[in-house]
Amino acid sequence: MKARVTVTLKAGVLDPQGQAIQGSLKSLGFASVESVRQGKVFDVELGESELPRAEANLKAMCEKLLANTVVENYTIEITP
Repeated sequence: MKARVTVTLKAGVLDPQGQAIQGSLKSLGFASVESVRQGKVFDVELGESELPRAEANLKAMCEKLLANTVVENYTIEITP
């Protein structure tokens, strides 16, 4: 079973890396870029066959390591 975990900063959290990317895009001629928020993507392969168990394990992974839930949100997409 494969899963994709996407981690993004919560709204209102300062994103200096996103601001730097935005500035770089503008300097490259992409003047229409109004804002950029950066994040992370994790592709995880699980040896699980049960979807509820896989979801529970992925949520635990996010809560314990993959996301800083104080300042980040995460979404989980599972492909059997």
